[in-house]
Amino acid sequence: MSLFQDWAAGKLQNRLASPFWDLIKPAKNDRCLDIGCGLSFLVFPCWREWNAYYYGHDISTVAKTIISARAPQLNSKLFKGIQQAPANLLDYEPAFFDWAIATGVSCYGDLDDWKDVMRSVKTVLKPGGSFVFDVVNPGHDIAENWAILETYLGAEVMLHPLSDWEKLFKSVGAKVKKHKPHECFELYCVTFD
Repeated sequence: MSLFQDWAAGKLQNRLASPFWDLIKPAKNDRCLDIGCGLSFLVFPCWREWNAYYYGHDISTVAKTIISARAPQLNSKLFKGIQQAPANLLDYEPAFFDWAIATGVSCYGDLDDWKDVMRSVKTVLKPGGSFVFDVVNPGHDIAENWAILETYLGAEVMLHPLSDWEKLFKSVGAKVKKHKPHECFELYCVTFD
């Protein structure tokens, strides 16, 4: 299984990372929320290249500790902090962010969870703001094998048909502005009514 070999060699993350920067280019001083951020401010140089204000949001204590310690050293002007909470609990002012992203995390919850997340994102986005996120496409060859590997590693992956995601978008008033298929995930940019 080449997937396992790539994981063992530390190459799988590069194959799976969704290129969210292909769907959105923030303006200088935009406020950007990264849900399920992990260490992305430290990993992706685009955050610093854009000169946009970065707000992280993750459930992981480890991610919060590491990024809180290191990110201000990289750029204390752009890094505005990280909140530790579930993705649907966004404790920010209404209409505060110009855009939000959530990549690599939707597969770990069910559709009802993500309905709550999308409703929360809608609340904290400015009118016309965009939400960029990815979902696993069960039709891609790699999807099922990757889900099995993740389960073996201790994280259950939920594989939902894309048609179910499209119904979810409609139910929360999300309109797809851009869409980009990727090796395992489908990347979407949506705005809300």
